[in-house]
Amino acid sequence: MKSLKQISSLIVLLVLMASFSQCSTAQKLQKKAPMEIGEVYAQKWVAGLKGGGSGINVFIPVPDTSITLDSIFFRNQKAKLEFIKRGQDLYVGRFQTSQNQDIILSSDMKEESKNRLPIFKEEMPFELNADECIITYREGDKTLYYKISNIEMKEPLYYPNVSPNGQ
Repeated sequence: MKSLKQISSLIVLLVLMASFSQCSTAQKLQKKAPMEIGEVYAQKWVAGLKGGGSGINVFIPVPDTSITLDSIFFRNQKAKLEFIKRGQDLYVGRFQTSQNQDIILSSDMKEESKNRLPIFKEEMPFELNADECIITYREGDKTLYYKISNIEMKEPLYYPNVSPNGQ
């Protein structure tokens, strides 16, 4: 009877330890932005050429470049942020939504090998609304997370199917 009590107390102790270890692995969102961030907006795009695909770009204007942003989570996808220096400094997250391509089905494996591989989505560690994103950045050896809300959707860009010089 005594060993049964020891086993049950050991099981309870293990369950408690496991439940506390889950809390420490969750990503914690920072309440304060890592730097000043301008008006964040997103813009859909559609390529005019077959196989060009479509997607959404998220633009994050930053007047201060003292901190480097790393990645972005947006609409159940993750992308690396790319720094662009134009009239104003900004980071861009590029998300492909479709490849706009025919799939080759053939009994010849060499023909089918010309198909592009599907893009697998990473499991999202966050629940976000359609107008929210999470950016990641590093501070020392720690990865930190900041949530941006109220992302404005701009008018989509529809690229022509022929280049401007007719080639």
